[in-house]
Parts: sequence; structure tokens; C-alpha cells
Amino acid sequence: MKTLALFAFACGIGFADAPRILYSKSFPGSVPAFVSISLEQDGSAVYKEAVNDDYPLKFKLEPQDVAEIFRLAAKLDRFTRKLESDLKVANMGMKSLRWEEGAVNNEVKFNYSLDEDAKIIADWFEKIVETEQHFIRLERTVKYDKLGVNQSLLYFDSSHQKNRIVAPEQFLPLLDRVARNESYLHMARERAARLADTIRARKNPPSP
Repeated sequence: MKTLALFAFACGIGFADAPRILYSKSFPGSVPAFVSISLEQDGSAVYKEAVNDDYPLKFKLEPQDVAEIFRLAAKLDRFTRKLESDLKVANMGMKSLRWEEGAVNNEVKFNYSLDEDAKIIADWFEKIVETEQHFIRLERTVKYDKLGVNQSLLYFDSSHQKNRIVAPEQFLPLLDRVARNESYLHMARERAARLADTIRARKNPPSP
């Protein structure tokens, strides 16, 4: 029992020391005015639209996407160097990137950066924001506005075709619910079924 306890304790330390990336953006006047994303190295992620969000969204990114984001963080020296351009440009929202790993806690903030890797990693997190906003909109209409479901699906479909959706599997329960329920518009049911099939086919491509 003592050996098992020591093993569990050691594992707990390992998990606690695993690196984590946190992204936030504050943009008063926009909707939402604040977003934050916490990304673990195993792909577990949490999306919030308030510092003390009572209903955070939890999902998991695909391994290749996580690897790319952490690769970009490494190229940016794990956020230990300045990224702000200091150019006089419009307010694009104050963005924060933070690297947490054990006792290490690096953070950098910028409104606009000329660093290409900073632009790319910021766009990755913006894609996550877009994705979760689609999820929130679709979930709300599925529950409370059946006539609005088709419009939500159109918006989601457009972003999906532009490769702006990450972790699309999180949408499958909602898409299946619409596709199988005759209380939704026929066009919405067809679109939901097609999107669900596309997501599943992408995840499980046919064998050659």
C-alpha cells in the first residue's frame, strides 16, 4: 500500500508539473468582451467568457493541433520575450499568452505583433474561440429556438469549410440530436446529418 501511495504521489507531481498554455483576450465593446482558453499538453482545454465563468466549456483538441501550438510556444521562447510591435495601430484586443510549468510562470501581452509565430499561435486560439462560440450558439438554438437551428448550422458549416473549426467531434451529440429529431426543420436535419457524417469520416478515414 505504501508503494502504491508513493507511486500515486509521484504521478500527481508529474501531472502538476506538466506544461500548460493559457490564452486570454480582453476587448471591451466586442462580443464577448473577454475570452480565455487553458490548454493542457494532453489536449484537454477549457474555454471561458468571463474570469469567473459559471459555465466553462471543456473539450479536447486533436494531438496534432496540440503539438503545433506547443511547438509555436517553444519557438516564442515559452513567452519570455516581448511580442508587442509598439506600432500605432487600432486596438485589436489585448492578448495574453502564459506558459505554466511547475514553478515556471511566463507571460507576455500584446495588442499587435510583427512576429509571425505570434500571429500564428494567436490565430490558433482565435479559431478555438470561433469554434466554441459556434458551439454555444448551436446548443442554445437546439434547446430553445428550433427554428433558429438551421441558421446556426449554416454559420457552423461555413466556418467548417474554411477550416476554422477545431475539435469538431464535440459537436457530434448536438448534430445527432438534430438529425434524429423530426421536430426540427427538414433542411436542418439534413444539414446536421451531413455535417456529422463529414466529421466522422474525417476522424475515421476508410482503409485503403
